[in-house]
Amino acid sequence: MAGKILFVGYPKCSTSNKAQKWLDAQGVDYTFRHIVEKNPTERELRTWHKRSGLPLKRFFNTSGMLYREMGLSGKLPTMSDDDMYALLATDGMLVKRPLLVLGDAVIPGFREDDWKAALAL
Repeated sequence: MAGKILFVGYPKCSTSNKAQKWLDAQGVDYTFRHIVEKNPTERELRTWHKRSGLPLKRFFNTSGMLYREMGLSGKLPTMSDDDMYALLATDGMLVKRPLLVLGDAVIPGFREDDWKAALAL
């Protein structure tokens, strides 16, 4: 799996930093991508969402300032998936981080047990 792992994070996010340190400690070979400088595209988000098997809402950074400023907690329930993908693709700060992107799985957020299982560690 070496070289096929994408770690999408934000250097100013403590959870992203914790996850990156954890990956490094495990000796995992990955490519880092800054979520704000290179925001996930709508196409990537669609693919990643499908691979994750999770509800699309899990890809939103629900604790982020932008999410709150935009009042998304009240808007998401009535939005179509197409509208949610388009919105997520507008700003990396809306996307849950970190994201672990593997060949066959995508995990938004860092939970050590989930990452261990996905990486077969």
